[in-house]
Amino acid sequence: MKPMAKLNVLTGYALAFGLFLGLAIIKFGNPVILDQNIPPPASFNEIITEFWPSHWAVWIWLPFAFFGAWLCRQYPVRRPGKYWLWLPPLIWLGWQGLAATTSVDGALTASTLPQFAGCVGCYFLGLLVLGRPVLMRWLLAGVLAGFTVCLIRAVDQRVFEFPQTYQALVEGEKSGWTNMAPETFLTLKQENFIVTTNGSDQANPLILEKLAKRRVNGTLVYPNALAGIILLILPAALTISVTNTKNLRFLIRLAVIAMTIGLGVVAFVFTGSKLGWLLALGLGGLMLFRLDWATRLKWLALGVVLVVGLGAFAVVFHKYFANGATSVGARLDYWRAAAQTTASHPFLGTGPGTFQRPYARLLLPDAEMARLTHNDYLEQFSDSGVVGGLAYFAWISMALTNGGRRIWRHGDHLQVALFAGLLAWFIQGFGEFSLYIPALAWTAFTLMGCLTAISENEFDKKPAFD
Repeated sequence: MKPMAKLNVLTGYALAFGLFLGLAIIKFGNPVILDQNIPPPASFNEIITEFWPSHWAVWIWLPFAFFGAWLCRQYPVRRPGKYWLWLPPLIWLGWQGLAATTSVDGALTASTLPQFAGCVGCYFLGLLVLGRPVLMRWLLAGVLAGFTVCLIRAVDQRVFEFPQTYQALVEGEKSGWTNMAPETFLTLKQENFIVTTNGSDQANPLILEKLAKRRVNGTLVYPNALAGIILLILPAALTISVTNTKNLRFLIRLAVIAMTIGLGVVAFVFTGSKLGWLLALGLGGLMLFRLDWATRLKWLALGVVLVVGLGAFAVVFHKYFANGATSVGARLDYWRAAAQTTASHPFLGTGPGTFQRPYARLLLPDAEMARLTHNDYLEQFSDSGVVGGLAYFAWISMALTNGGRRIWRHGDHLQVALFAGLLAWFIQGFGEFSLYIPALAWTAFTLMGCLTAISENEFDKKPAFD
């Protein structure tokens, strides 16, 4: 087949797969271990507005995986010669399968293994099929479509949905729910917005508390997950808005850039993510060193960014720290339990996705129950033993270290922005559970595979297509 025909087939695949990842951002934003709690949509309206069961993502992804394997055979790229770019993910996934044989909860493990297979599969699709600059841009077109929907949803939650829902619940309780249509009342009760206490229907106080905080989550499970996808994608979105609008009229270009910055930054601030805020500061500081400025000026700018950013952080979150930083204490207890579980099950752990089972026995009397460790790396040790934990950490650290070094030196602005987003996202994994969310993990691993392939195959100026 002629090179142009090859390019057309591959760009079509890249765009389609990017749209799938964009769909995942909109519909598959829940942890896979909650799959049994997500009913299939029962109407067209629910198909549009509600989450979809996580296992649907696997069935949608499989045709892409098979077609991607066919493309890899038809239009081969140079395979990465460094074994540690492809061996650790295979070891990690194989060890998950071995750990599954001794799982303490087969249902949780059965929900988790396809998610992990998807992570590895997406990485290899990026590495062997999509890892060429022109294809990565088409891939990002689909991803950014879903990302934009997610951000718009987040802003809508802050400005309209959460205040209106809060007011409706408070006024409904005061009126004895007589001001609410019966079908609306039943829906709110089914979704646990209204609970029955001592024979009377009341607004769920936990829901009211969350609505009062107005921390947005967009199309994802909770605010910190939204902060994760913004850290991952927004640097690339900003880069594209600046570099791809140079031929537009000044006012149009300014509007595009301002809208990208405004929508992304506003949604990020509305998440209220403390770790995300600190990572964003680090990300901004890192990107300063890509500017063509004098070294002294770069360090001065970094100091200003840190002083202003940390000062704003202290002001915005002062109540949180005054109240004892409860989420930090909770995470420390999760991590303690994960370490104890690893020590007691060092070979195969308790099974992929099963942290909640040992934690139910190990949590402190006044601690809140958790389903996941809020640390993707520690959870691998807890759930699949030392080998599983080391393989996962080796995979991430080696791919980012090798690819990041070459991307930083030789990559274009978009590639550097994607690397910076990946770096921030994987660091966030030390305090979150994004590995278990298809919307986040599959997007991140696809992009990591792309950048790894580009760092290996493109910077030596050999042709991208054989």
